[in-house]
Amino acid sequence: MTSAENIRPPIPIEESESKKRELSGWQYKVVAGLALAASSFHLYTAAFGLLSAMYQRSLHWLLMGVLLFLIYPSSKNRPKGRIEIIDWVLAGLLAIGCLNIIINWPTIAMREGTPIASDVYLGIIMVVLVIEGTRRAMGWPLPIMAILAILYAFFGPYFPGILGHGGIPLDELAPFQYLRTDGIFGVPLGVSASFIFLFVLFGAFLSTSGAGQFFIDLAVALTGRSQGGPGKAAVVASALMGTVSGSSCANTVTTGAFTIPLMKQSGYKSEFAGAIVAASSTGGQVMPPVMGAAAFIMAQFLGISYWEIVVAAAIPATLYFVSIMAMVHFRAGKIGMKRLSGDDLPVAKKVLKEGWHLLIPILTLIAFLATGYSPVKAVFWSIVFLIGCSWVGKPEHRMTPARILQAMIDGAIGAVDVAAACACSGIVIGVIGITGVGLAFSSFVLSLSHGILPLALILTMIGSIILGMGVPTTAQYIITSTLAAPALAEMGVPMMAAHLFCLYFGVLADVTPPVALATYAASGISKSNPMKTGFTALVVAVAGFLVPYMFVYNPYLLFQGNIFQIAFGFGAAFLAIVGLASGVQGYFLTHINILERLALLALPFLIIVPSMMANGLAVALMAGVVLFQKAKIAKLKAEPAS
Repeated sequence: MTSAENIRPPIPIEESESKKRELSGWQYKVVAGLALAASSFHLYTAAFGLLSAMYQRSLHWLLMGVLLFLIYPSSKNRPKGRIEIIDWVLAGLLAIGCLNIIINWPTIAMREGTPIASDVYLGIIMVVLVIEGTRRAMGWPLPIMAILAILYAFFGPYFPGILGHGGIPLDELAPFQYLRTDGIFGVPLGVSASFIFLFVLFGAFLSTSGAGQFFIDLAVALTGRSQGGPGKAAVVASALMGTVSGSSCANTVTTGAFTIPLMKQSGYKSEFAGAIVAASSTGGQVMPPVMGAAAFIMAQFLGISYWEIVVAAAIPATLYFVSIMAMVHFRAGKIGMKRLSGDDLPVAKKVLKEGWHLLIPILTLIAFLATGYSPVKAVFWSIVFLIGCSWVGKPEHRMTPARILQAMIDGAIGAVDVAAACACSGIVIGVIGITGVGLAFSSFVLSLSHGILPLALILTMIGSIILGMGVPTTAQYIITSTLAAPALAEMGVPMMAAHLFCLYFGVLADVTPPVALATYAASGISKSNPMKTGFTALVVAVAGFLVPYMFVYNPYLLFQGNIFQIAFGFGAAFLAIVGLASGVQGYFLTHINILERLALLALPFLIIVPSMMANGLAVALMAGVVLFQKAKIAKLKAEPAS
């Protein structure tokens, strides 16, 4: 065991960390022991094969749920230095509910459809515990959605029109949620139990080995000398940190702690510095190869491999980060920012020499996924390679036994929040399934949009953003894709595009005021006004609101088509995204006038639909702006001489 006495997540998430208890003594040892047991269990099943669904999921939730009640107090006013009796009781009740499944599953499976009294009572207890645990870890938004879903199940006969249903009695709903793979122990928790935990653990191992700081140093070394270098370093660092953290807030505070002060020193305003870090950190959740937890659930929903999700998401994620890099570049040119000198920057060659081995586990992960290995096997062997490779570099990177144990503890504790979100989302999904409201919602979207695809997309976008405000991306994606994606599919949108569309706008909720969690985290570091930072981040991330429309209408952006179609689609979208960033910032090669700005802002809308006429007009507009800009620069250079 390490000398560390405090329970802490692998990444310093300010909001979550402030909620967690700081334990010591025997209580710390109990929690650390449970965390080590959780990590050991998941590593064992990754190496030797997963258990059957209910056994794997119930064991996973047993360990995660008990940890949740032991590390999170019931409120911020409760003592954080010790675990209270009520928390031991709740943890014990949750353990009883899970152990009942583990021990009695063959008997339970034989009486499916005819629950006994204990099934009902334990089902009620489990639902209450899941909602309460999620409230402790993540606040009220997601639990409120679960409570509303349960009320909808009870009071279905009182709802009008297509939303009405016969009503689900408690003695039917509770066992359904508890003993079926359609409720609490449904697909979301199943993915948490098989894939997500291991990837969080992988992030904890990377973080413990010092990879996080290496990524930041490498980003600054590679981009610092270019125009707007500090801002570009923030974007690159956030993209790289996406391999360590699946949380936009965690990504923000980790990279922002270094890059925001550097951006402010270079001349960026506080609001813009915070906005850049928030927007780029949010994009980490859609950045391959290690995307957020929702990507694993998407693979399960669509019945395809995780690697197919990674490939499809590559171009949209690249376009998103290119747009933010362009925003930084053009803003730097507009304000006449000076480039950083070599003395202020780490040297790329030195950074790579000292930390090149930390890239091997990530490259290994990509190679395993690309060659057809399951995500479970890929991440397991990547962790093994990480431990071995860490001994190649400096002593502070080496994964000693003490560091391995600490990474296992941190990884398990870091996975608790995601497990809670998945379990609570399962309650909502269970209600959607048992009441049939999913089909009703799809019909509602089709009816409201009158079969007009752009209108249906806009409605889905608004719904995804609203659901994503204050709700974890994983939970938002699960609910939105279950409700809205089928409606989009009925209108001819490929299922992959429909699900990615829902995911993108759920992610962007983290930079959409008034509830923009990533920008609040960034404004705390940049010491800027949170709302101003939020609206600035919204502008910076504007390409993210257009890219999903592009890949819905242009499947080539999802790597669907031949190489020439994909290359043309990417080239046209790249042109549009750069033009959009230039138009927003009011600068290209030099300052732009109103006509040039309007032409540049029009580019994305001409590119969305793959039309030769519209795309040709976009190219012509860009060429015209370039010529005007060069003429303007030549005139400015000639004026002093005359």
